[in-house]
Amino acid sequence: MEASVISHDTGLQSELDESVRIKIKTISELPPFIREKRNSGKSVVLAHGVFDLMHIGHIRHLEAAKKEGDILIVSITGDGYVNKGPERPVFKETLRAEAVAALSYVDWVVINHATTAEHVINVLRPNVYVKGAEYADASKDITGNITLEKKLVNSYGGRLEFTDDITFSSSSLINQHTDFYELSLKDYLSSLRNQGTKERIFEFIEEIAEYKVLLVGDAIIDEYQYVKSLGKTPKENLIATLSTGCELFAGGVIASANHMAEFCKEIEIICAIGEGENGFESFIRGNLKENVTLTPIIRPDIPTTRKCRYIDTGYGMRKLFEVYFMDDHPLLGDLENDLISLIGKKTKGADAVIVTDFGHGLIGRGAIDELVQKRNFLCVNAQSNSANHGFNLITKYPRADYICMDQPEARLAVQENHSTIEKVVGQLLPLKVQCPRIVVTTSKNGCVTYSHEEGLSASPALTSSIIDTVGAGDAFYSLSALFVKAGATMEEIGFVGNVAGAIKVGIVGHRQSVEKTVFKKFVTALLQ
Repeated sequence: MEASVISHDTGLQSELDESVRIKIKTISELPPFIREKRNSGKSVVLAHGVFDLMHIGHIRHLEAAKKEGDILIVSITGDGYVNKGPERPVFKETLRAEAVAALSYVDWVVINHATTAEHVINVLRPNVYVKGAEYADASKDITGNITLEKKLVNSYGGRLEFTDDITFSSSSLINQHTDFYELSLKDYLSSLRNQGTKERIFEFIEEIAEYKVLLVGDAIIDEYQYVKSLGKTPKENLIATLSTGCELFAGGVIASANHMAEFCKEIEIICAIGEGENGFESFIRGNLKENVTLTPIIRPDIPTTRKCRYIDTGYGMRKLFEVYFMDDHPLLGDLENDLISLIGKKTKGADAVIVTDFGHGLIGRGAIDELVQKRNFLCVNAQSNSANHGFNLITKYPRADYICMDQPEARLAVQENHSTIEKVVGQLLPLKVQCPRIVVTTSKNGCVTYSHEEGLSASPALTSSIIDTVGAGDAFYSLSALFVKAGATMEEIGFVGNVAGAIKVGIVGHRQSVEKTVFKKFVTALLQ
């Protein structure tokens, strides 16, 4: 949907306000204006960006852009497509558009509802497309978009130009010179910045790119039934709802694999799925990233675990209740032997073995023994949920190289509900599981990390804007496990996991995975 002309809360509009407002158009409105200008011999220049915090660098850039032609159009990235880190953009699209339109040498402003400028370039076909000097070296553009945009502009005879003047980073200015972040978070990010954490994380990303990873865990189908509340029924104590739609997502170990797919070379999944229509095998395979291989164990007469959540979308994403469709009896006999045999074969050559144990019957004692006896780098997450509360504890695994869980799971594992989380993580858990690196997530407070060498540290949460928490812990665990294997410090692990979690809570269900480009832009924006 394209943006409409902005409106103001006050009914009093000055002449200046109106002269600014009429510059803001939708993308589809501009072609007739452009044709008219071109027919009179005018050339069109397009500049594109977020323009979250207007500064002298933006002003000089747009001044230089105007000199490349007669008509200057500026496209602003819409709010939902800004990948600049948690809580960004600071200013809403309408305010950003108004700020740019207030510049006298800007002729029109449009809001682009896409992650790249390709759509607006296609529609407007500028004679000149202008970017800042920081994009002149395409190899330094972490998105790769500048190469695509240049190719598109050249395809119809336009040209790409780079301005060369004073530059600033909006993210850096926001991070260092505003109170946008709470003081404790601002100090934490400043400390990471001073340690060169961004550069180290980017180096680890390059190393991780060659990994071959084996994932062992439960496949889950997450079903979202969207409803509208109608109110209480007249004769029963029930709330009636009206169905408004449904979405199916490939969750569990499948979602974890997809989160890692853009970061790793190869990923293979061992899981159990049902047979026939209730197995969802075609659906699962159709939702795998290109470099992810599925090696399933087929369980006859048993469905693939499906968790159906009923969600009232009237005010955000309010989950009303959920229904499980599953049979969580453990694998026995030939099926269990098949799993153990597969683990034995597939661990050969794997850089890391990552276990996502949801406690739905896949991983029994025999499989655990096979996993811990192998000398692969072993990462384990054993989750508690409504179906297994108190029965699927991390203590099932006597050894691991990295374990990750949430605070309730950690307290269940050590049977301690009143000690500080620091004592649970740093003293009690190491007595229960032979593991040198431990992370416990603490919801809105971020996470607590521990290693034998570094001791305890805490990493604060990076966002308070939450759309959907489903799968956020899996994203945290999946990506942090890769960085543990690469040799990152526990402080870096906490930050990486919180970045992944912050991205994931902004996604409904598993509509998208954590993409490498988005991840890198988040890290850059926070540590700029």
